Amino acid sequence: MKPRRILALADKEVRHVMRDVRTLYLALAMPLLMLLLFGFGVSFDLEHLPVAVVDLDQSTVSRTLRRRLLADDVFDDAGLYASGAEAERALVEGKAAMVVVIERDLARHLARGEHAEVQLLVDGSDNSSATQARARGELAVRAILASSTRELRIAPAIELRTITRFNPSGKSAVFLVPGISAYVLAMVAVLLTALTVSREWERGSMAQLFATPVTRAEIVLGKLLPYLLLGLLAVLLVIAAGGWVFDVPFRGSAPTLCLLSLLFLIGMLGLGLLISVVARNQMVATQLATMSSMLPSLLLSGFVFPIDNMPTALQWLSRAVPARYYVSGLRGVLLRGNGLGELWPEALMLGAFGLVMLALSTARFPRTIA
Repeated sequence: MKPRRILALADKEVRHVMRDVRTLYLALAMPLLMLLLFGFGVSFDLEHLPVAVVDLDQSTVSRTLRRRLLADDVFDDAGLYASGAEAERALVEGKAAMVVVIERDLARHLARGEHAEVQLLVDGSDNSSATQARARGELAVRAILASSTRELRIAPAIELRTITRFNPSGKSAVFLVPGISAYVLAMVAVLLTALTVSREWERGSMAQLFATPVTRAEIVLGKLLPYLLLGLLAVLLVIAAGGWVFDVPFRGSAPTLCLLSLLFLIGMLGLGLLISVVARNQMVATQLATMSSMLPSLLLSGFVFPIDNMPTALQWLSRAVPARYYVSGLRGVLLRGNGLGELWPEALMLGAFGLVMLALSTARFPRTIA
């Protein structure tokens, strides 16, 4: 294997890429566009949640509770109701997502240091929103009642303080952008080599390569090098856009991020090349690339759904998905400030996947036109 031949093939591929606007769009513009679409479109943050209140106490404490609750930007006023039945109808009609029922004698019980009750009714038709609404509602009510007891000079028995590390504001974008980056880069990297090489099979330009004295390994490396550089540039653009637009921090090691990105791109580009060798048709290559990169990277990488909550069979299947390790690596570097000392298992698995893909691509690459 001669480096001069590999560089010559890479130079030929670079010229092809520079002439093909579609390839440049796929490699650079598409990741940024998808990051913005997913970053703004996919959000688990609750905003403007309509909340109705049933005030059966009609005291200064209950009115303060309602005023302070609705002063939070998360909650919008859905009305004050006289009974629980009216509030229940508001839930059924979709006018309210949560109802706060303030029981009678709330202020009297608080003044005496006795047990006091505030009931939360939550619309559970949307489980994700219901879980967050219940948590935010409980937190807000407890904080307001604790403040009220301090104003009444009643010392609480226990004071609980919670500190959230790595994402103290609780923004879903900070959690999602690393996963979105891995998902987008996985899909783009596979499509880059799958489509461009399969296009050469369709046009018959592969026959010209086979007339030269290059080996299969030289063809594979020469094809991958330009797209690897494009992929690394796409990584820089996506990480920069995530930090600039969504305030995603960068707390870890830049060399570790470069290493993980390099290994991940090698594996995904190798998978795309393997698909192009097997398919030799752009339509079939697109379908195979979508099935092998988009769906596993979305469903089995931990990007949206925690892997520990999946069935055991899917947890084992996710071990063969490189996006799983890249998502974990990105969150470690960007959010937790990890380096290679903590992320070497992810780097090892990504390197193993890349070696397997390169070996399979080289082995399946023919030297003749069948």
